[in-house]
Amino acid sequence: MKFNKLGNTELKVSRICLGTMTFGDQTSEKESFRIMDFADSKGINFFDTAEMYPTYPKKETHGNSERIIGKWLKKRRNRHQIILATKICSGHPKGIGSTGLKWIRKGGKNLKFDKKNLYKAVDDSLRRLQTDYIDLYQLHWPERNVPIFGQLDFKYDPKDVNWTPIEEVLENLNLLVKSGKIRQVGLSNETPWGFAKYLHISEKNDLPRPVTIQNGYNLVNRTFDISNSEISLRENCGLLAHSALAGGILSGKYLNGNKPIKSRFYSRQKSLLIHNSKKGEIAIKKYKKISKKYNISIVSLAYSFVLSRPFVTSCIFGVSSEDQMHKNLKSLNVNLPKEILQDIEKVHMSDPNPILN
Repeated sequence: MKFNKLGNTELKVSRICLGTMTFGDQTSEKESFRIMDFADSKGINFFDTAEMYPTYPKKETHGNSERIIGKWLKKRRNRHQIILATKICSGHPKGIGSTGLKWIRKGGKNLKFDKKNLYKAVDDSLRRLQTDYIDLYQLHWPERNVPIFGQLDFKYDPKDVNWTPIEEVLENLNLLVKSGKIRQVGLSNETPWGFAKYLHISEKNDLPRPVTIQNGYNLVNRTFDISNSEISLRENCGLLAHSALAGGILSGKYLNGNKPIKSRFYSRQKSLLIHNSKKGEIAIKKYKKISKKYNISIVSLAYSFVLSRPFVTSCIFGVSSEDQMHKNLKSLNVNLPKEILQDIEKVHMSDPNPILN
């Protein structure tokens, strides 16, 4: 396993990050333990979760992912070996699906990054995780009404003013850093404007500087290349790439209308629907041909491509079984030569970002 530093810090994280958003719903506690044990045995020291997990979010399962991780950490007594990342959700209208997350601090517009909400969210996560500190605390998505989760175009709304000012957010996070409850801060599903603003304001006012940005990035959604990659590289604030398989569709298992049993689609996880499109299917079939041409699996092709990007600090592997984790790790041994990258680029340029609208 290879490791990268989190920004300018001394924290070193594995290039593979274990994503846990299925823990406690699609993935049982017993299987979650097996996955974490296997990941740990392979040198993966970086786990990512969130207060709203598991997904698709429901009142009856809320917080289960953090609880399961907390139980595992306590039982294995290895908290000092794990770099633990979690997130606070906001009231962004596109970030909460149709649920409103009313069971989390009353949900909807009440979900702010103000001092009261941040302290409450951090304390609740610490309790569920059974730890007294969080290594990386991330803002799950902006409070502002911006395009996320499958949307491209920014639609300015002059009435969208009721979000916590960035300087205030960073000041609140600074208090939590000083208290020892969190070590570093990160962004997630953030836009170039927000990314640049957080970095600028943090440096200008000597406030916690974001060390990572966790956005979606995969073969059929490379908008990060256009919008955020230069900031990421020049500011040494690396990408934690989520949705490397685009909700699983890059595995090819959903092609031609298939809905495999125990899959995210089969379990009605609505988050997958944003990744599904006719144009996306066309691209995936082309990528499948490339994988056959070079005798590697399409899953390895997808993950190894993400890992090859110079701005990626760690790629999040979201799995629901130990067997899935075992298969996905094979991508670590795949180095993409120039010929494969050229073939990938031809597909990309024929219809960039085909799953987005």
